[in-house]
Amino acid sequence: MIFKICGLKEKDSILCCEANHVDFFGLIFYKKSPRNISYKNARELIKFAADLRIIPVGVFVNQGISDLKDIITYLNLQYIQLHGDESQEYINEIKSTFNIKIIKKFSIESEKDLVKVNQINNIDYFLFDYKPSSGELPGGNSKSFNWDLLKNAQIKFPWFVSGGINESNIKNIKKTINPNGIDLSSGVEESLGKKSNKKINNLLRLYYDN
Repeated sequence: MIFKICGLKEKDSILCCEANHVDFFGLIFYKKSPRNISYKNARELIKFAADLRIIPVGVFVNQGISDLKDIITYLNLQYIQLHGDESQEYINEIKSTFNIKIIKKFSIESEKDLVKVNQINNIDYFLFDYKPSSGELPGGNSKSFNWDLLKNAQIKFPWFVSGGINESNIKNIKKTINPNGIDLSSGVEESLGKKSNKKINNLLRLYYDN
């Protein structure tokens, strides 16, 4: 299982993730998010993690493509997550400019949303998340969608499941679906935007405990 924990801001959180064999940590560049991080602080965390196994992922929401190119270059990102409504043309432009891996988010509420998924190409992973209502953030809302929708879905790229995953429901993922990856955020926080090493430890232990 691939694990990604999103919204990290502290070196101590990165070390905790590394100790738990978490594969990716997400750096959120979205000013409305309580997990938003500055480019300067992100650069420090990326440098800190350079000798670790864990890989940084820049998370963007409908970022202007010219700005995105500048940020990728400044931070030397190898992975990005597009968490907005970015088009195929947008994706192709980034892929043609950089040797970079792309995680593309899709908001899921019904089977109709899954129909759109396989129309997207030139990405490396899908990430399926709860579909926010008007006024909610594009992610990190502590809410899950109906995972049963993914049970028999034919999906052409590896995929993460996300949205409201915590200690109380992590084992349900094993029972109901078989994703390639699990993306965590609010479920391992002690308060909004503040990661808890204790919750990270407990959740990963719960998942792997047979």
